[in-house]
Amino acid sequence: MKFGNLLSVDQWISDSFPIIRIVILALVVALSVALIVIVLIQPSSQQGMGSLTGQSDTFYSKNKSKTMEGFLKRLTVIIGCALFVLSVIFFITLIIYAGNI
Repeated sequence: MKFGNLLSVDQWISDSFPIIRIVILALVVALSVALIVIVLIQPSSQQGMGSLTGQSDTFYSKNKSKTMEGFLKRLTVIIGCALFVLSVIFFITLIIYAGNI
């Protein structure tokens, strides 16, 4: 069994790969810029200083997930995962299209 048969797709799909790659690449660029902005907006975490000064857990530190800071952290993880998935899809289309299958 040839390896090329495993990656074979219809002709109209392989003809549309350049357009699909451009769309995926534009999404990757947009998500990358959004991720950079979100990381720069987030406040720095000073948890290491709490052990030196003897501060205990506060109500705010226990309920951070309901604040804007918690939302930004979740959004950072979601955008990072989306970037990973789009990058994998982009390189799969490169592999399939490069073989002219």
